[in-house]
Amino acid sequence: MIHPTAIIDPSAQLADDVDVGPYSIIGADVEIDTGTVIGPHVVIKGPTRIGKHNRVFQFATLGEDCQDKKYAGEPTRLVIGDHNVIRESCTFHRGTVQDNSETRIGSHNLFMVNVHVAHDCIVGDHCILANDTNLAGHVQLGDWAILGGATQVHQFCKIGAHVMAGAGTVVLKDIPAYVMALGYPAEPHGINSEGLRRRGYSVDAISAVRNAYKTVYRQGLTLTEALAKLEQEAVTEAAVGVLFDSLKDSSRGIIR
Repeated sequence: MIHPTAIIDPSAQLADDVDVGPYSIIGADVEIDTGTVIGPHVVIKGPTRIGKHNRVFQFATLGEDCQDKKYAGEPTRLVIGDHNVIRESCTFHRGTVQDNSETRIGSHNLFMVNVHVAHDCIVGDHCILANDTNLAGHVQLGDWAILGGATQVHQFCKIGAHVMAGAGTVVLKDIPAYVMALGYPAEPHGINSEGLRRRGYSVDAISAVRNAYKTVYRQGLTLTEALAKLEQEAVTEAAVGVLFDSLKDSSRGIIR
């Protein structure tokens, strides 16, 4: 399962069925769990933990030192979950001690060609990041988010669950859950109703999210006022609660 030209550090821990392609390099303090396939010419540097049934394509670099001038060689981590597809030339960097010392990737994600995930990012589950998308440091990406090709996300931005960003979007502020965004800088363009429908959300839940979106974006309210109104309405729909929480958690302000 390991090609004879691959270089594996003696301290790396690979499950018995891990497949490593030609000329790949796996360094010290790397753990790779069962069913994962590492293609040719892949470089993985530790400390890095990779879960089960991932597929990493050629020329990807995982767990490299971060591009942060404050980084001084501390043993920070990259943690990757299960069932992810990481396509050609993706780069995922480890965290910094100034944050949680960890870059974390969830499960069932698709990272298309040349995606960059910088230090201290947190990516949820079932996300799709299309070609040439870049996440700067400390970015948080919620479950089921979709970022179109060449989306650029500024450091410390938070992108909520079920967000959809169009190709070429530049994200400079937070995007609340369910919102569709497009432009430079990103602007809201309604809710991702089709995505919610495909994921089994009821008509009533989608309608409730749409009404909450109108409260935030169509009534001329500040974020504080919109949060107060949503809280006053005491909406019991769980989907609206997710939107409310993403608004309340915003630290950079939301796109307008």
